[in-house]
Amino acid sequence: MKMVSFVALCVVALAVVTLSGEIFSAEAVTCDPMQLNACIPAFSSGATPTATCCGKLKQQQPCFCTYIKNPALKQYVNSPNAKKVASTCGVPFPKC
Repeated sequence: MKMVSFVALCVVALAVVTLSGEIFSAEAVTCDPMQLNACIPAFSSGATPTATCCGKLKQQQPCFCTYIKNPALKQYVNSPNAKKVASTCGVPFPKC
């Protein structure tokens, strides 16, 4: 009986490990600054960001430090308007 319980426990543990790996890989973000095109009007003029913009900011949030370290993107991502847009969308601005 103990052997059956041990085997059942191993099967459950294996299932949890397998499923958690799928969950983490599903949450992986592809860093693509072009995804933030919906935010360009808000970044450039300080206008209120659209829902699409806020959604893309939340999606790309793990990439912000990468964008800030990129000399071609730093001026846009680190601008006062970008910080204002992030704040309006409820996306915390990173400390890289």
